Amino acid sequence: MTDLPEKPAEAPVSQPPIWKSRYNHPTQWDQFFSPLSMPGMFFRSAGRRGDGNLLDFMGRKYSYSEVASGVTKVAKGLQDLGVKKGDRIGLFLPNVPHYVSAYYGAMAIGATVVNFSPLYTVDELSHQVEDSGTKMLFTLSASAVFPTAYQVLQQSSLERLVVGSVAGALPVGKALFYRLFRRKENTPQPDDKRITPFADLINNDGKFKPANIRPEKDIALLQYTGGTTGTPKGAMLSHQNLTANARQINGIDPFIDDDDRLMGVLPFFHVFANSAVLNRTVERGGEIVMLPRFDAKQTLKAITRNKITAMPGVPTMYQALLDHPDIDKTNFSSLKVCVSGGAPLSQELKKKFEVKTGAKLVEGYGLTESSGVVSANPYEGLNKSGTIGQPVPGTLVKLVDKEDPLQQVPDGEPGELIFSGPQVMQGYWNMPDADEEVFIDGFLRTGDVAVIDEDGYIKIVDRLKDMIAVGGFKVFPSQVEEVLYKHEAVKEALVIGVPDDYRGESPKAYVALEEGEGISGMDLKTWLNPQLGKHERVIDVVVRDELPKTMIGKLDRKALRAEELG
Repeated sequence: MTDLPEKPAEAPVSQPPIWKSRYNHPTQWDQFFSPLSMPGMFFRSAGRRGDGNLLDFMGRKYSYSEVASGVTKVAKGLQDLGVKKGDRIGLFLPNVPHYVSAYYGAMAIGATVVNFSPLYTVDELSHQVEDSGTKMLFTLSASAVFPTAYQVLQQSSLERLVVGSVAGALPVGKALFYRLFRRKENTPQPDDKRITPFADLINNDGKFKPANIRPEKDIALLQYTGGTTGTPKGAMLSHQNLTANARQINGIDPFIDDDDRLMGVLPFFHVFANSAVLNRTVERGGEIVMLPRFDAKQTLKAITRNKITAMPGVPTMYQALLDHPDIDKTNFSSLKVCVSGGAPLSQELKKKFEVKTGAKLVEGYGLTESSGVVSANPYEGLNKSGTIGQPVPGTLVKLVDKEDPLQQVPDGEPGELIFSGPQVMQGYWNMPDADEEVFIDGFLRTGDVAVIDEDGYIKIVDRLKDMIAVGGFKVFPSQVEEVLYKHEAVKEALVIGVPDDYRGESPKAYVALEEGEGISGMDLKTWLNPQLGKHERVIDVVVRDELPKTMIGKLDRKALRAEELG
């Protein structure tokens, strides 16, 4: 891979002293993170932890040493197939052990991993394969993913599939059950020389040639994001971006010396799980209890069985756990903290979950372009509901004028949130024009409007693109949704702007109700509007059985807007 252009130099900034005088995370805010590659991080932890457990997949445990053996064999197998430093290697996988070996194995030889959602259609996967120049794709024989991957192999520049088996990763009894009773969930493999079984790939001595990796220059991961325009863009995340963010996340954890068993139900292909579940736990030397996908019943069982200590998730996951009848027989005594991200966390959900489980539920914030995490509420101490907490160590945060981002806003005023730090991406893949739009004086523009209070806690008011223009006034959907969540019958809420001949746009609300609730949309509107400002008042409240969600389970405003407005 050719050298990438330098990011714009960071302008000197005087960081508000509030994060030095009132920093509530159990570490120093002002920190430097020395350069560290992803294989350097992984093999350092593997050497330290040895026979300690890294993965628990459906009851089968994998030690650090066992996973390290798999990583070296993947690395050797890839080199034997001609993969070189800078080649793009795609992962089209759910949460399975193959993912971890392929992820670190590809990076160990200097290849760049490209994450793909296993929910992608053929067209979506083909587009991103072509855009990224992905050479080889890891997938499974499962019928949920293999047919899509094979069709992309047939119609794109993709050169090879490496195909694993779920049964091979399970405990012996479960593996036999899977082979006997779930054969229909697997697709027979065609006779195609471009398909390499995962077992064949790792049938070697693991003696690979380590790459000469420059942590701050070389790209470890291409992570695609819809971005503010909705056009998929590949965020180029360096080795240092990822390892720094893993260290930042561990730095805010006051339980760093305790047992660590993380619930791994967020999909690894998503940046939130990549940093806050996988990389963070490997750096720390903890254990990940993996499920192929989120299932409330199985998650509750694992919390009791495995004595889970922490769980990152999105708000809809925590709501699903509360709604499941097994919650009353779940033992939450080991659970210390759950971290919520990806979507705003309502105060009502936070309170209900904490009362029911006894664990702390804290809200954080991050972007694909930030390698995962920018800020979080402290796990202990001052926790401000409705905020995304304080920046993680080494992260500079500013609020700038929404119209003129070169101007910082006065204290206490809302502005666009911008930040800089060691976790900020190197830029977008082959999109220099997009880089010019998103970087400003070395800071990354988020497109989110925020305020910062006197304690240095950040509150996201809304996204610039989601603001509703009502007769020249700006309405923030999240503020209307926040009021809706105060009604005991409301389980989920989204507000969008709809065309209005007189005012330009008008707010319209959509809700899903708690089980057993039967309140009408008209009654909710009658309850809601007196609590809102004149321009915030909704023209209608529509009650639906469910609201659209993204592939990781967060409420999807974009999809709702597309459904309703076309």
